[in-house]
Amino acid sequence: MKIAIAGYGMEGKSNFEYFRHLGEITIVDERNEVPDLPAGVPTILGEGAFSRLSDFDLVVRTAGLAPRKITTDGKIWSATNEFFDKCKTPIIGVTGTKGKGTTSSLAESILKAAGLKTMLVGNIGVPALTALKEANDADVVVYEMSSFQLWDLEKSPQVAVVLMIEPDHLDVHASFDEYIEAKSNIRRFQTSSDVCFYHPTNEFSARIVASGTAPAYKYNDSSEVRAVYVKDNAFYIENRRICGTNALQLPGEHNIDNACAAISAALEMTDNFNAVEQGLRSFTGLPHRLKFVREINGVRYFDDSIATTPGSAIAAMKAFDAPKVLIMGGSSKGANFNELAEFATMHHVEHIIAIGTEAQAIELAFAAKNIPVVNLGLNATMTTIVRTAASVARPGGVVALSPACASFDMFKSYADRGDKFIAAVNEL
Repeated sequence: MKIAIAGYGMEGKSNFEYFRHLGEITIVDERNEVPDLPAGVPTILGEGAFSRLSDFDLVVRTAGLAPRKITTDGKIWSATNEFFDKCKTPIIGVTGTKGKGTTSSLAESILKAAGLKTMLVGNIGVPALTALKEANDADVVVYEMSSFQLWDLEKSPQVAVVLMIEPDHLDVHASFDEYIEAKSNIRRFQTSSDVCFYHPTNEFSARIVASGTAPAYKYNDSSEVRAVYVKDNAFYIENRRICGTNALQLPGEHNIDNACAAISAALEMTDNFNAVEQGLRSFTGLPHRLKFVREINGVRYFDDSIATTPGSAIAAMKAFDAPKVLIMGGSSKGANFNELAEFATMHHVEHIIAIGTEAQAIELAFAAKNIPVVNLGLNATMTTIVRTAASVARPGGVVALSPACASFDMFKSYADRGDKFIAAVNEL
């Protein structure tokens, strides 16, 4: 069998290692120069490479490569499809625009506290195929699933979680409709013995749920059975108290929602309420997700670099009642900032520090709402950005890096942006 490994980044390397013994391998990438190519393996490189694959039986695409960019007579496949095809362990799949990593990690923490051997794979864990053997020895797999991984998925997980959906990745997806269609594969192939938990108010989450017929329940909605909700500062399921919401170590109402989703999914695999509380208490958050950095002169600094959409920046605004200075901007993902600016007028946002390619658009949106904006554009260092934010913050307030944009105009990644923010705060 002739197999093309389409895209040779981190996942592509994992795909190569997995498929190299299953056929005659060719590595394909649109870059003219690709580092770390294995010796002696044929390649097709350069612009248009993915359109020249008519002679292959199987094309294994990397997650971020749109299937429509591949021209082949063979079958288009992915690591996610292969994992779902070969994994014998029950899978909890988690998708959404934001909150996937936190929800997946909370579910994993609860399941481990219950004594279950749990594997976390996908966007947040190790590449899925690298973990396949270990996953088949586990009791349950938690799979964080982006739209890119779901794009052409042919099976759905036994337990699907659909968090809040908003426009995202419109620099890669042809439209928001295509984005939702990709996400819908987490639900589309579920059977009557499977289950889905979804966001209680988000219309796009409901649209995804409508693509399948298996049982589905809104989390954090007390009218639903089988799903977890909040009442009297505690998590409940079917009128049974699980534990207090103070067990959750993460700030913000959005994380209450995430916890309801994670607990709902975990309770499909265990009935141990004590493990729920233990799991919530032991998980203190992922890097760059509204993480407290330091307090200086009465101002608290938070790294929320993962907030690459307006909706996730709104969640950061809602997390604090204190007056806020927000650092926003970066490279475009096709978002509009008008709703974000409108929301800021109701949530004590006192200044915006605008950076990156989208700085001008952000300035226009927030200035129209009479919120002061300092436009630092593309050329400011993170040290300058943080010092500017510090200069306008006041004691009792919050400074948050919550960009609502991608990072690639000024930084290597959202993690690089967050790391530089932390370093700059620690220099104050």
